[in-house]
Amino acid sequence: MDHKHQCVALNDGHFIPVLGFGTTVPDKVPKSEVIKATKLAIEAGFRHIDSAYVYQVEEEVGLAIRSKIEDGTVKREDIFYTSKLWSTFHKPDLVRPSLEQSLKKLQLDYVDLFLIHFPLPLQSGMSLLPKDEQGKAISEAVNLCDTWEVECHPFLNQRKLLDFCKSNDIVLVAYGALGSPRDRWTDQNTPVLLDDPVLGALAKKHNRTPALIALRYQLQRGVVVLVKSFNEKRIKENMQVFEFQLTPEDMKILDNLNRNVRYYPVVDVFYGHPNYPHFDEC
Repeated sequence: MDHKHQCVALNDGHFIPVLGFGTTVPDKVPKSEVIKATKLAIEAGFRHIDSAYVYQVEEEVGLAIRSKIEDGTVKREDIFYTSKLWSTFHKPDLVRPSLEQSLKKLQLDYVDLFLIHFPLPLQSGMSLLPKDEQGKAISEAVNLCDTWEVECHPFLNQRKLLDFCKSNDIVLVAYGALGSPRDRWTDQNTPVLLDDPVLGALAKKHNRTPALIALRYQLQRGVVVLVKSFNEKRIKENMQVFEFQLTPEDMKILDNLNRNVRYYPVVDVFYGHPNYPHFDEC
């Protein structure tokens, strides 16, 4: 397999590409840019596209994917597409209509993974969905929990959670892997990850960017990593993550950057819930 399309196995026999393209939209970016960026990502070699109902861009993402299928760049089976069930659709009779709504916006026949966006209080009708062409990995995502998408980056390396996932045959997927721009989703007071001098020194050592160092760190830990950009140069540049290796010493240095910093606080409505996770040590 081409190094650009490296995958890891899910415990149902399907495979998820280790590098994914995220599609959340910063406040100042028009949704039309999502079409352009997603097309560029597929052209650059991304085969894993991560989106969600609440991002409100599935129509645009679907249009971009279909256009790249129509022009022969990819086939549908080449793309691993993730959508997510929003919190207002957890009631059993709302789950399938939510998936069907996403499919209608996407104008695709199925999604490859359908996750519970905020799995609190971990009660949902997801298990009622059959495993069929409308969601190849739906039942696994809930019943076997083979994929867990969380914020993860050198300032929040989720070491204990990653160890737990590895011991239970769960694939950890990292969002916020480069820190975050200052937008409505994020904590405005956190330090800027890519300005960290340790990342900068390693970037200089390997003649790469700090972003590539942060992404490579995750891949070598066995984490599937998501990255988003609306800049053509950076989208293409992110594919260079497969072209170099960090040394064991580099990895230890990056491990020591952990400071349990979160860019994406959980929605306030969940604060105080008995399953609220962010009081736990990572």
